[in-house]
Amino acid sequence: MTGNLRVTMGQFLPCFKAYDVRGRVPEELNPDIAYRIGRAYADSTGAQTVCVGYDIRLSGPEIAEALTRGLNDAGVNVIDLGMIGTEMVYFATAFYGYDGGVMITASHNPPEYNGMKMVRSESRPISGDSGLHDIEERAHLGRWEREGEGEVTTKDCYADFTAHLLKLNADGAMKPLRVLASPGNGAAGVAMRALMPHIPLQVTEMMFEPDGKFPNGVPNPILEESRKPVEDALRAGEFDFGVAWDGDYDRCFFFPEDGTFIEGYYIVGLLAKAILADNPGATIIYDPRLMWNTLEIVEQAGGKAVMCKSGHAFIKERMRAENAVYGGEMSAHHYFRDHWYCDSGMIPLILVARLVSQTGKSLGDLVKDMMAKFPCSGEVNSTVNDPVAAINRAEQKYADGEMDRTDGISVSYPEWRFNLRMSNTEPVIRLNVETRGDEALMRAKTEELLRLVRE
Repeated sequence: MTGNLRVTMGQFLPCFKAYDVRGRVPEELNPDIAYRIGRAYADSTGAQTVCVGYDIRLSGPEIAEALTRGLNDAGVNVIDLGMIGTEMVYFATAFYGYDGGVMITASHNPPEYNGMKMVRSESRPISGDSGLHDIEERAHLGRWEREGEGEVTTKDCYADFTAHLLKLNADGAMKPLRVLASPGNGAAGVAMRALMPHIPLQVTEMMFEPDGKFPNGVPNPILEESRKPVEDALRAGEFDFGVAWDGDYDRCFFFPEDGTFIEGYYIVGLLAKAILADNPGATIIYDPRLMWNTLEIVEQAGGKAVMCKSGHAFIKERMRAENAVYGGEMSAHHYFRDHWYCDSGMIPLILVARLVSQTGKSLGDLVKDMMAKFPCSGEVNSTVNDPVAAINRAEQKYADGEMDRTDGISVSYPEWRFNLRMSNTEPVIRLNVETRGDEALMRAKTEELLRLVRE
């Protein structure tokens, strides 16, 4: 279908990004476009049954209804999952054997955004490399191949999803730890209330009620202002650790007992080490933004580390190709072979709680050596007029370093390295810096790069 027309993602519809759909409502994504995407998805995939869910965004139900009409008019039967999290669409698609699934979400973007994450059977991702180009072009041209009268049924999958999660604690190793949990008024509170009666954690609820108006700000704990209330509450209370999620809870973030923030990078190392203990010699997928800690841990544990471009669709495709048991991104996406190679925000909570329970160590103690050995800047975003020129400046200045272009540019020196890349979902450029045990060097190089990027 694409032929010679294809040049780049978003050429026809700007809401189409590298591995999902995301745009402002209604300028870039609206019911008309959603209907067209439904028709295009049906023609492109040949699906007969597709599950559809949406997160807490106020535009979600309307976008989902239009998408459903488009699918129905192509003869596709739609299973309406209602208000859920992204990982539940992945779960439902694979667990119930549907031909595909679509989650209506814009993840951590501001409230005026919405979008779609699409999968085909077995929750295999649909990205720019695996069909999203074709769906965009078909939606733009509006030339439909299939006609029909599909049906709509509703399904509550929370009980089955909870049972799926509980398999991770089948041995009952988890202890009644005191946990502060904050969905940030996103969708995770509903899933947690389904899970909590079945696990021993003593959970204190914070911002649990789903609210698409985002009364406490956009749920995106990577932002300091978003996670500050959680940090303050942890310092004021007596907890073993804290956890927070983004709006569709495909990412989760952890805080030790003292209320500081643990970069997702170190949780990747923590989970990789624990998973390799149960899966000797297994493959671990990591992204190039921050990686020295992960590489050392995987090597010490006897595993195989494989680098992959960041982005959920790319990670999942590489995990399947490598049969990797786990994949982790420093952005707090964690992927599991036992979850159909998909990312989950709930599985890491269970695994971390089990680790704290089994080791008898605090979460802070479990990660402090990693943090001291490989200090990092965390992801620093910059809005620039010309991202390409900014990356070119960095490439020229640091041409004497070891260069890798897997995702943006990564440049390594013996004692420090950085990654600089353009966002696939926002008009920003992202910087990550790490060093070998030298926090002052990390801060100095971060400032140096930011001056260069923001010229």
